[in-house]
Amino acid sequence: MASPADWTPPPAPLIRAADLALEPWRAWTSPVFHGLENLPESGPALLVGNHTVYGIVDAPLIFFEIHRRRGVWVRSVADHAHWMIPGWRTVMDLGGSVDGTRDNCRALLNAGQMVVVFPGGAREATRGRDQLYRLQWEGRLGFARLAVEAGCPIVPFGTVGAEEMFTTVLDPDSPLLAPGRALGRLLLGERGARDDVMVPVTRGIGPTPVPRPERLYFGFGKPIDTTPWRGAHDDDLAVTEVRDLARKAVEEIIDGLRAEQAADPCRTPLGRIGRNLSRAARAVPRTVPSVVPGVVPRAVPGLIGR
Repeated sequence: MASPADWTPPPAPLIRAADLALEPWRAWTSPVFHGLENLPESGPALLVGNHTVYGIVDAPLIFFEIHRRRGVWVRSVADHAHWMIPGWRTVMDLGGSVDGTRDNCRALLNAGQMVVVFPGGAREATRGRDQLYRLQWEGRLGFARLAVEAGCPIVPFGTVGAEEMFTTVLDPDSPLLAPGRALGRLLLGERGARDDVMVPVTRGIGPTPVPRPERLYFGFGKPIDTTPWRGAHDDDLAVTEVRDLARKAVEEIIDGLRAEQAADPCRTPLGRIGRNLSRAARAVPRTVPSVVPGVVPRAVPGLIGR
């Protein structure tokens, strides 16, 4: 089997087509990115952050924005179940994702690549309604162990906005979804027996599954230097310390983004339209007052502006 590090990015026309296909989603979500300058110029590096509900609402925007601004194709390690779905696994392969094994991640880091990791994995992507933005990293030490082993920095990042696009109707553990869980066990075998396979049932706009047009917020923090723990990748206490530093950094980023979201008058399309109208109105030149008292100045064309 070829090394995952031997992957070749898609040809330029395909990249442009995929980037163009994302434009409607960018218009719908009006994403805001902070801290991309914190990414190192080159790898190896681990980009570690939170998964949001469903896991695919925001991830493509991250990968393409890093490529657009930094010219780097980041790789991602993903749940094994992705490669059990015909067609979808081809998309994952084209995008440079790899099955989320330690050996695959190690191979990418050893090849000097930047790798995106969601330590919460499917557990965060299938979260219940009472777990909004809560990191579910309990027992997850693998990413920290690999970063220490490779001596590479960990870049923490956070994503906010996807959770507000949906309202959970049925949590993944709802008794009403028991038939779906049984089907998952039938189709996916041992993988289907895990408790993070069933996704929640949600609604978006009204009773439909169409996501509400909420703005997405992304933040990337300062890299965490792992060299002070060099050679300690087999020490669980040391690796736990690194994991907890990354977790604290991601939680702080999420808290900051949620505060920005709460104060942002432009988080929805109506808010953004109102802002643009207000800016256009302020840009209209003032009319010269009439010399005749009581005469109303004539309306100035271009009130809406650009």
